[in-house]
Amino acid sequence: MTSGSGPVLAAGCVLWRPAAGDGRGIEIALVHRPKYDDWSHPKGKRKRGESAAACALREVLEETGHHCELGDRLPTVRYEVDGRPKEVAYWAARALGGAFVPGREVDRLRWLPPDTARTRLTRPRDRELLDALLATAPTPARQPRDAS
Repeated sequence: MTSGSGPVLAAGCVLWRPAAGDGRGIEIALVHRPKYDDWSHPKGKRKRGESAAACALREVLEETGHHCELGDRLPTVRYEVDGRPKEVAYWAARALGGAFVPGREVDRLRWLPPDTARTRLTRPRDRELLDALLATAPTPARQPRDAS
């Protein structure tokens, strides 16, 4: 939905999955966009008539090859692109499975522990979204360990 002089509307997710192994941690999906040579969370522009949530689900699938389940709403990010305001709605999203296929817009996908993802992310606003996910999402990393 990019008509008129209003902001460019987009949506995306901070995509996560339980870490392999002991199951106590999580991994964060980061995508590499060759056009910008950056690492970020999957996101993209809304289509005419598309809800933000539907856009987020579609963009995650297109950019990562993974289906996901939306969780908590994360902060909306606002910035300018080519002199025009842009608003990106974000959700925490648990990956449900899929397979990545490199493409023109996204050529690499990495699943990383949160601390490693933080250093790989190109923009501070993406690190802030990661912090928001870690503070609010009901992930395996925040669940109590067995007492046994």
